[in-house]
Amino acid sequence: MNRLFFRFFILVMLSITAASFVIYFIFTRLFGDPLEDIARRQASAQIFLLEQYVDQAPADEWLGRLNKVREVSTAHFDLIPLDQARSTLPRSTLAAFERGDIVLDPARKSFYRRVDLLGDRYIGSNDEAIRASSLPIDLNQALLMEVVRYVVVALALLVPIALWSRAHWQGLQMLARTADEFGAGKLSARAQMKPSDAAYPLAERINAMAERIQGLLESQKNLLHSVSHELRTPIARLQFALQILEDQAGDPALSKRIAAMDGDLAELNELVNELLSMSKLDNASEPQRALFEVEPVLRECLDTLHPRPASLHVEFGTRLGSVDGDRRLLARAVGNLLRNAQKYAAHTVALSARHHEGLLEILVDDDGPGIPEAERERIFEPFYRLDRSRDRATGGFGLGLSIARKAVKLHGGELCVERSPLGGARFVITLPDGVLST
Repeated sequence: MNRLFFRFFILVMLSITAASFVIYFIFTRLFGDPLEDIARRQASAQIFLLEQYVDQAPADEWLGRLNKVREVSTAHFDLIPLDQARSTLPRSTLAAFERGDIVLDPARKSFYRRVDLLGDRYIGSNDEAIRASSLPIDLNQALLMEVVRYVVVALALLVPIALWSRAHWQGLQMLARTADEFGAGKLSARAQMKPSDAAYPLAERINAMAERIQGLLESQKNLLHSVSHELRTPIARLQFALQILEDQAGDPALSKRIAAMDGDLAELNELVNELLSMSKLDNASEPQRALFEVEPVLRECLDTLHPRPASLHVEFGTRLGSVDGDRRLLARAVGNLLRNAQKYAAHTVALSARHHEGLLEILVDDDGPGIPEAERERIFEPFYRLDRSRDRATGGFGLGLSIARKAVKLHGGELCVERSPLGGARFVITLPDGVLST
């Protein structure tokens, strides 16, 4: 956001600078060089003496008055040949000089003019020019005045632009904070603005969108939670009925079918339990925190693996310390990752933990087929299974990894997947400093 308004400020400054150059160019073409006009004003006293005092004298007194001006003026008035004046002046001013106009040379603090065009002042006066040098011309001051003028104009433009931009900037900052909070899971976050604020119409649309999203998510969670709860009762009844039926059945073939049906109900019951677990995680804003040792929890997770993998590698760094969090949730996340690794490992599953750059990392590796890079984010979506694991016998319901990520995120951590040194997949749980205690 700051970068946006910094760019806007730079754009405004560049526009004002470009406009100043355009104005200078246009005024120069239409009205002449402004610097020459300033120089003419600074030399106005000497020009006045020449035009209103010396030139107003009769022809026989013209030289006398010029000498009087030389005595009292701080500028130096000299008579020079026309050719010398022509060689000194730039080409652009020669036409005006030949017409008898006063031609300024601000760089040399001088001006030139022909004495006259017909030789009326004295004999040969039409072949001479008068040069006034050491004029009180200060272009530095003139340039400073121009700069100050443009700075004042720029400030006059920038102040209202800054006030206007500040109102927009504050509104956009509030919208950015609201979007961050909403994206972080705080679905009640709304942009609070007055109707007079510039960004109020945008805030109203964002708030309306947030209301719809919050309503849809809450409806989805409530539906999932309600359906999962309601399914538990008929599942329990069916399991009870099947148990009674099995006790009374004497046919081995019927007993086999009843056992298969009982397995399907157990699978359905497991799915309901997973759905309820995910629903609870979605509705939880903070885990039930308590201080617990990390290493014992990880070892308990290993004990839940049945059957044990053919090759199980365990490596814990020294002094893993404690975590201020929900022991059950963290154990659930690690357990889900271990069972997932067990399903796809060819022979080896590895569990390791270490402190790295102030963070606690828990790593679960396997030597299975791995996960394609394009699928590494999608596997954390509920009910998503890779093509090779569509069969529930190996692929489960597609909820375990989603539950694991939600549990880790509730602790302010991250769960990601990458390529394992064993050749398969590596799942990495990273817990920040805020939940660690050594």
